[in-house]
Amino acid sequence: MPSSRDTRSLDEDDVRARANPRGTRPRSKQRPRHEDATDGIVVAVDRGRYTVLVDGGPVVAMRARELGRKGIAVGDRVSIVGDVTGEPDTLARIVRIAERTTVLRRTADDSDPYERVIVANADQLVVVSSLADPEPSFGFIDRCLVAALSAGLEPLLCLTKSDLAPPDAVLERYSPLSVPAVVTRRGGPLDELRDRLRGQMSVLVGHSGVGKSTLINALVPDAGRAIGVVSAIGKGRHTSSSAIALPLPDDDGWVIDTPGVRSFGLAHVTADDLLWAFPDLEDGANQCPPGCEHLSADAGCRLDEWVAGGHSTPERLAAFRRLLTSRVSGS
Repeated sequence: MPSSRDTRSLDEDDVRARANPRGTRPRSKQRPRHEDATDGIVVAVDRGRYTVLVDGGPVVAMRARELGRKGIAVGDRVSIVGDVTGEPDTLARIVRIAERTTVLRRTADDSDPYERVIVANADQLVVVSSLADPEPSFGFIDRCLVAALSAGLEPLLCLTKSDLAPPDAVLERYSPLSVPAVVTRRGGPLDELRDRLRGQMSVLVGHSGVGKSTLINALVPDAGRAIGVVSAIGKGRHTSSSAIALPLPDDDGWVIDTPGVRSFGLAHVTADDLLWAFPDLEDGANQCPPGCEHLSADAGCRLDEWVAGGHSTPERLAAFRRLLTSRVSGS
């Protein structure tokens, strides 16, 4: 028998094959069907843990490995497996994410190429602005409208504190955009706003002090308790930077509070994205030179001629260009 140092004379009959410690079962790309999964909606996200509302109540879940890096956002409709009792110290797994109908995104600023998903599957974006104390921030409102229109959400302007200032100037500013608006006053009825929210998944955004929290608490009387339940289940805390979805009474829709969204970076929005929301200008824009930003006739934009031909109105074109400017400058 050859020495241990002389291995050149060994053949395959002299070598014992090492057993495979991982077994001999072939690796399969077929994913489990999870036919017994429970469907729910993501109502809160906190550091890799997701609160999913199912028929039995809120359940804390983590993302299954098979989903890879696919992001999960508040509003996502998902399927979960595992312990779905919602008892303390239990954890389920999210194994499926349904196709999204809409995605509301923003970037950190206008030069940041990385998009952050704020909410999935929302129907409308409610921009809450006070008429006084503080005064309206038209730049913020414009950017919110850009975000809504480019994402396919219906915008709704909610003007608060009409007991301190009249809404006429603000309503006139946005009338060319045909943006619906509701006007409220402190301690006044919210019937019109409730009608607008009925049956919808609505995202509320607004600067500090405009009365958004007051509206949330009035629309969802047990909002504080609901947020407390989510925080306790997740064993974290509902921070001011996280969104949370709250069901309206009588299963009549949802409101999503986004206290951390103070502004919208719109690096991901192009002029063509916004133009989609202006069908009366779209055919005219097709006559513009390639790469046109549609900001002025001096730069070759043909939209002024299109409007002069009676296909739209100067007010609509001015509003469109104002939103384009707001997207670029943040003013």
